[in-house]
Order: sequence, then C-alpha cells, then structure tokens
Amino acid sequence: MQALDDLSTNVHILLERYTALQEENVRLKDERDRQRQELIRTHAELLDLQLKNRRIATANALTSAESNEEALKRINALIAQVDRAINALRR
Repeated sequence: MQALDDLSTNVHILLERYTALQEENVRLKDERDRQRQELIRTHAELLDLQLKNRRIATANALTSAESNEEALKRINALIAQVDRAINALRR
C-alpha cells in the first residue's frame, strides 16, 4: 500500500512539474515573440537611420568646401545630366 501511495505522490508531483513547465514554455514563447517584434522594429529603425546618414553624407559631400551657390550649381548640373540621360532613353 505504501508503494501505491508513493507512486501516486510521484505522479502528482510529475503532473505539477509538467504543468509548470508548460506554463513556462508558453511564457518563453510569448517573450520570444515580443523580442522578435522588437528586433524587427529596431532593424527598421536602423535601416531608416542608415538612409538618413547616407543622405546627410551626400549633402555634406556636395557642400563641403563649397559655398551654397556652388553647391546649387553642381546640383543643377547633375539634374541637367539626368534630364539628358532621360531624353536619350526616350529616343
């Protein structure tokens, strides 16, 4: 009879541990999903900041050691080149 009581107690303990592990598994999956979403958001923010950085670097490259008037002339020349390329493609 003692062996049956011990077995019953052990089964009860195992069931409690199993239930606790299932709950922890659900909690960990939820945490993993939250961290994935945070990673996706952070990655998108990183890409946005990299794009802004490139834009700033390009703007600085165009205007470094040049006056605003010279930079404007350079930009207008670049636009004219693009316009000529577009017109050449249309022909």
